[in-house]
Amino acid sequence: MTDQEGADWIPAGADLSRPSAARIYDYLLGGAHNLEPDRDVARKLEAIQPQVAAVARRNRAFLRRVVRFMLDRGVRQFLDLGSGIPTVGNVHEVAQEVDPAAKVVYVDYEPVAVAHSRMLLKGNLHAEALEADATDTAAVLKSEPVERLLDLDQPVGLLAITLGHYLPEVRGVFAAYRDALAPGSYLALTHLTNDFAVLSDPRVAETMRQTQDHIHPRTKDEVLALFEGFELVEPGLTTSANWRPDRLAAVVDPEEDGLYAGVGVKV
Repeated sequence: MTDQEGADWIPAGADLSRPSAARIYDYLLGGAHNLEPDRDVARKLEAIQPQVAAVARRNRAFLRRVVRFMLDRGVRQFLDLGSGIPTVGNVHEVAQEVDPAAKVVYVDYEPVAVAHSRMLLKGNLHAEALEADATDTAAVLKSEPVERLLDLDQPVGLLAITLGHYLPEVRGVFAAYRDALAPGSYLALTHLTNDFAVLSDPRVAETMRQTQDHIHPRTKDEVLALFEGFELVEPGLTTSANWRPDRLAAVVDPEEDGLYAGVGVKV
């Protein structure tokens, strides 16, 4: 049986011949919703940098920590941009464990990611997946799921985890979402950089060019600029493993971590 046969998470008409960043990420996290072209790219990335799966796992753990952080500060609604393929410990699972009425809208333009999200969320009245390009901010913010589930006059947790480095122009996109959010809203992001050794090999970006999602690593100052209009919370801009780790033993040398990470609050 091929990958596609019997796979009810693959929508009709989806182009499966080209690798997808969302499905590569799913593979690196140990998920099952990926195809051979995705696995081929993932294996090439692992051959270049054997720590790439560890970077992905730390990034996923950061997502869970920031959702809990926002929940502790009273946020009960989340907009997850470039959400990818859901795996265990996704935003709605973390949020609704604390408050079953917490609202989540996932946004992705990858059909497989959206199809699987909708399958997973079937029967969940407080979470929905939107198939849209996160850079089309007006389409996202005026979409039916956002208007139905989220109250933009109240604080929102805006999640942009490993999104920015797929966008050639990013500051304007983040600014448009910021301007639409109420004071007290939070932005959490992670972003690929060449500042650290683990992912600085140019072959990483070259390999990702096999997908429709080219990467644009940015420096610390460039990532800091994405928080314009937000006040960074402690410990400021750091790396994914080192942002408020659950235990001291989880601290990782930034050179091995690879992703800038931070959380800001709109004041």
